[in-house]
Amino acid sequence: MSKIPSFAEINDHLLKDNKPSTYLIELDQLGIFEREYPFTMLGQLKTTPQNPVHHPEGSVWNHTLMVLDNAAERRHLSQDPQVFMWAALLHDLGKATTTKERKGRITAYDHDREGQKLAEKFLRELTNDTKFIREVAKMVRWHMQILFVVKGLPFANVKRMASEVSIEEIALLGFCDRLGRGELTLEKKQEEERTIEKFLVKTLEILQGERIVKEKSNE
Repeated sequence: MSKIPSFAEINDHLLKDNKPSTYLIELDQLGIFEREYPFTMLGQLKTTPQNPVHHPEGSVWNHTLMVLDNAAERRHLSQDPQVFMWAALLHDLGKATTTKERKGRITAYDHDREGQKLAEKFLRELTNDTKFIREVAKMVRWHMQILFVVKGLPFANVKRMASEVSIEEIALLGFCDRLGRGELTLEKKQEEERTIEKFLVKTLEILQGERIVKEKSNE
């Protein structure tokens, strides 16, 4: 393993390892995340806290490692495993700069939007593949929509999301994200599966409603 990892080296581990977290922990032990840019962007996640109610696993870094391993188990289901795995790695970069304590509660509002910018910045240091960079960044941008859509929050924007990413890919990433929360019981995992199903049903209903309105306006 090289001292400063290349895009190709990381990519290889993301696409082939059963547990990519092992590789990242090895990099961490070499001090890569403390001294080498852009990897310091990931290093910041080690000291970024999360709401313990929703994230008993602790820091954003711990969460990221768990999400990554869950994603590795399911990357064969992805339409684009490379984009999917890099999105899993970078999905919460935005929490490093948006995490704050408000009224005794840890929040990270807009970390999805901030994360899109940071993911682009991170990847530009490693690759010149602009299409790939955009695709990963868009996945990061929309990964919180599952929560917004299912709960009917005003931050939901299904029409725009569907114009930029695959709904099924976001659902897959979101499922891995929701599984990366400490030790989950079978019941809790099944609950998360039902949440993803609700998301897919609601997005379909919203998009069909949009089409009907558009068709009527064109009559």
